[in-house]
Amino acid sequence: MSLVYMPPSIRRFEPLHMVFSTWVDHLPFGYDLVAALRPKMLVELGTHKGLSYFTFCQSMKENEIDGLCYAIDTFEGDEHTDKYDESVFNSVNGHNRQHYHGFSYLMRMFFEDALKHFNEDSVDLLHIDGFHTYEAVSADFANWYPKVKPGGIILFHDVQARLQDFGAWKFWDEIRGQHETFTFNHGFGLGVLRKPGGDRSQDPDLLKLMFENQTEQSAAALRAFYVHASKHLENNRKIKRLGQGANKPVDAAS
Repeated sequence: MSLVYMPPSIRRFEPLHMVFSTWVDHLPFGYDLVAALRPKMLVELGTHKGLSYFTFCQSMKENEIDGLCYAIDTFEGDEHTDKYDESVFNSVNGHNRQHYHGFSYLMRMFFEDALKHFNEDSVDLLHIDGFHTYEAVSADFANWYPKVKPGGIILFHDVQARLQDFGAWKFWDEIRGQHETFTFNHGFGLGVLRKPGGDRSQDPDLLKLMFENQTEQSAAALRAFYVHASKHLENNRKIKRLGQGANKPVDAAS
């Protein structure tokens, strides 16, 4: 990479919300993408326990971005996550109200029902992470693509996950040749697609690294960077947990 790239996730990011999710491998990139894009409107399709969504929200808040975030989900589960009880929504709702009240909104509904609430060409960053069959992912893309601004970004999770009847990988392979895309292969994969158009004269470094004058060498370097960034974040969490354990008072009777 010709640019000296030192994004905010390396300098200061410490997740406020941690739950089990394969999205854990992409937290630094998610944080940095929001910081780079500075979206006026961010929409996530499929939130579950909120790991990716609250990473986006945390970046909005800590980087002082004046925008709105919407998480769309029934919060009831599906065949891939299994059904879950009300505790999932209560946990997500509680964290949202505590940390992001005023710019982040949970829309408890089906994706198709939410379409009418968004204008065309209005969404800067769209994250597609709902039901993972080929049919579901392709329908989500077709339905929501018109809502994304020219030059906007669409994320696809699990584009390397070949398990059960997951089909995000298949859909991603089909559309990669038709759009500007970048693929992260680690952590079950994350696809990044950029819609044509928009003013690109002031593109931030991250977008330049993904989409401008990309070579195999530079793409590999960026992928490796975010693999290491994820490991760095994981190691920091382990160190913090070990430190907390060492500071616990010892029971004199033991």
